[in-house]
Amino acid sequence: MKYVVCVPDGCADEPLDALGGRTPLDVASMPTLTALARRGTVGRAAVIPPGMPPGSDVGNMSILGYDPSEFHTGRAPIEAASLGLRLAGEQIAYRMNLVTVGDDQTMVDFAGGHPGDDEAAAVVAALDAELGRGAGSPVSFHPGVQYRHIMVAPSSWMDAECTPPHDITGLPARWPAGAAAPQLQELMDASRSVLSRFDLRANMIWLWGQGPQPRMQGFADRYGISGGIVTAVDLVRGLGVLTGLDTPSVSGANAWYDTNYEGKRDAAIDGLASGADLYVIHVEATDEAGHAGNVEEKVRSLENWDRRILTDLVAGLDAMGDWRLLLLPDHATPLGSRTHTADPVPYLLVDSEVDGAGGTYSESGVAGAPVVPGHELMGRLVAGVSSPTRG
Repeated sequence: MKYVVCVPDGCADEPLDALGGRTPLDVASMPTLTALARRGTVGRAAVIPPGMPPGSDVGNMSILGYDPSEFHTGRAPIEAASLGLRLAGEQIAYRMNLVTVGDDQTMVDFAGGHPGDDEAAAVVAALDAELGRGAGSPVSFHPGVQYRHIMVAPSSWMDAECTPPHDITGLPARWPAGAAAPQLQELMDASRSVLSRFDLRANMIWLWGQGPQPRMQGFADRYGISGGIVTAVDLVRGLGVLTGLDTPSVSGANAWYDTNYEGKRDAAIDGLASGADLYVIHVEATDEAGHAGNVEEKVRSLENWDRRILTDLVAGLDAMGDWRLLLLPDHATPLGSRTHTADPVPYLLVDSEVDGAGGTYSESGVAGAPVVPGHELMGRLVAGVSSPTRG
C-alpha cells in the first residue's frame, strides 16, 4: 500500500461576490479532483485546535498526525530545524520576515517584495555581522527562503507578544509587547539602516513566532511506515526534519505561483517507487494568492494542482498497486480577509480499492458534515483508525 497526502496550502476560502457567491474551489476546473471526490469520502477537519493560532505550523503538524496542543512550541523553532539549527536549552528561535513598513507605520508588504534567496541571504549576512554575532550580540541571524528567515536568541527573550505580519497587511503595525519587547524593537529599528543599503522593497525585519525546539516522536515509530515531504517552505520541511521524514530538494520549486508543480509530483512518485510508503506534497501558491487577495491566481493555482500534479499522480499510483490519498489544506486563507482563519477545512480520503460515499470537494460540499480533529486523519489514512497507537 502506498500513501499520499496532498496539501494545497490555505486553499479553503469563503464565498466571494467576485465569484458570484462561490469559492475558488467551487469555480476552479479540477476534473481529476472531482473524480476522486466521487469515489472517496469528503468531510470537514479542524486542523487548528481551539485556542491555537491559525498558522501553517499548527495546521501542517495536525496533517502529519501530531496533536498541536501536545507538540507545538512555536513556529520559528520548526523552521529552524529545516535550516539544520539545533537549539540549546537556553535558546529560542524567532521567525524573521523581511517586510515593508510605510512611513505611516502601515504594514505594506509582509513578504518585502518576495526577494530572491541570494539577495535575502546577503541581507541576513549583513544583519548577523552588524546586529548579531559579528557585533558581539547574544542573537544570531540565519538565512532561509525569500522573505522567511530565523533569528536565534536567548530563552530570556521568550516573553513577548508578537503579531504575524501577514495578519496586519494594510493595517497599522502592531509592535512587540511584553518583557522582551524593548530588545526586539531595538533590533527591528536598527535593521532599517542595514536594509537601506540593499536594492530591495523590504525596509526592515519583523520578529515573531518564537519558541524552543519541540520534541516529536519519529513518524516511522508513530505510524510504522517510512515517508517523505516535498515542499519549498522551511516550516514544512522543518516538520519533516523533526519527525524523521525525507525532505528531498526539487529544482525550480519555490513558495510562489511559479513553483515546479511537476517536479514536486515526480519527486513524490520517485520516492514511493524507491520504497517509501508515504509522501506529502505541499504547495504554497494558493496561500500566497489568498494573502495577496488575488482571486484569479488562487483559482489558477488550484487548477495547476489538478492538471500538473493530481492527474499524473493518480496514474503513477495506479501503476504501483493499491494506494490511499488524503487531500486537505493546513488552514483557510480567505481572499476577503487576506489572512489565516481557524475555520474547519474540507478534506478528502480516497482508497483505490474501496468506494467511499462520494461527494463534492468544496466548502459547500462538506457544509454540515461532522468536524473531525485534523490530527486524526493521518491515522485513518494509514491504519483505518481514528488515531495512532502511541509508542
